[in-house]
Amino acid sequence: MDDRGGSFVAVRRISQGLDRGNTCHSTSAELVTGSTAWLGRGLSCVCAQRRESDARPSFELTLSQEECLQRLQSRIDVPYDSSIPEHQESLRALWNAAFPEEELRGLISEQWKDMGWQGKDPSTDFRGGGYISLENLLFFAKKFPKSFQDLLRKQEGDRSVWEYPFAVAGVNITFMLIQMLDLEAG
Repeated sequence: MDDRGGSFVAVRRISQGLDRGNTCHSTSAELVTGSTAWLGRGLSCVCAQRRESDARPSFELTLSQEECLQRLQSRIDVPYDSSIPEHQESLRALWNAAFPEEELRGLISEQWKDMGWQGKDPSTDFRGGGYISLENLLFFAKKFPKSFQDLLRKQEGDRSVWEYPFAVAGVNITFMLIQMLDLEAG
């Protein structure tokens, strides 16, 4: 791998397999993708590398992996839509996970600023992150409640004017991961 800042996809072997040329045949592996400038050093097998002439790296996925990737890509394309009841319920669920002791007065409310949204209507902050960024924030709140609360309820300072607004940072993390992992369909 070089340090010119190109992109790559690499697989680190977890169990022993065959290595034939530039293709890995291991029974269990971790897929890693990113920039060669900072990610991937020390991996034991580079299985697909973007060439100067290639628009995207190529590697073979199993049928199950391909289906999973397609489902993820289709979810990435779903924008947040405040008129969809499921999206409204997810937003309410996020509020309840963040502030279980405080009743939400409405989907448009100054209360949202306490969570780190830029204004009183969080739907305006989803732009590039889409609905999946709300799903990711909700997953974080439900699966890692202590970490979620620790980050949300910083001990010092006003939550909505820290170095970063918590909720908007979560949306941006989702957006950045989609970009870095080249997950957009197309």
